[in-house]
Amino acid sequence: MSPASSTDNKKGWLSKTRLEAFSDGVFAIAITLLVLDIAVRPGGSPLDEFFSAWPSYVGYVVSFLTIGVAWIGHTALTDELDHVDPVFLRLNLLLLLVVVFLPFPTSLVTEAFGDRDAERVAATVYGVTMLAIRLLGIALDHYADREGLYADREPDVELTRGRRKDLSGVILYVIAILVGLVFPGIAVTTYFGITLYLVIPFRELGRLLRRGRSAGTA
Repeated sequence: MSPASSTDNKKGWLSKTRLEAFSDGVFAIAITLLVLDIAVRPGGSPLDEFFSAWPSYVGYVVSFLTIGVAWIGHTALTDELDHVDPVFLRLNLLLLLVVVFLPFPTSLVTEAFGDRDAERVAATVYGVTMLAIRLLGIALDHYADREGLYADREPDVELTRGRRKDLSGVILYVIAILVGLVFPGIAVTTYFGITLYLVIPFRELGRLLRRGRSAGTA
């Protein structure tokens, strides 16, 4: 065994390759499970049944984008890692645990439509789950940075952009959860807005638009 390998083992350093492969698989399974909650309600014409299932469509889109945002952030984070340690692996497992749980509160929200009390419970569980995903993603980033798990280079654009939105995303989720205790419908709409805010790279789009205008006037 080389001296470098011996030192790495003593420090508890581990390769990140299997973590990335396992995590990508779990994200893929979680995002696929969402489609299983889409179901039409019997009664009426086929077209009526199709449109009556709109709460399932909304829940699917919001949750799909939420998991997608988590995957984008996770990918940007792990791409910058030099190695991982046992604590990071366990924090990552916690994140994946909550991500895979998200299809359950998604189904609660779609099934609770029309029942005010059930809507409050479902919207709260839904929001808390999405907030937990966001907080665990932040925890992974902060732990990796504190413990020197990142490679010695500047973070990429996606990781930097996610960090800029970390605090605002958490605050918006907390506000939406509190609103959901009284107005669950507004809360679910707000969750959708938060997801769009997190997934759309507004700064990069603005840069592309300015570049396009400059090219058009040239």
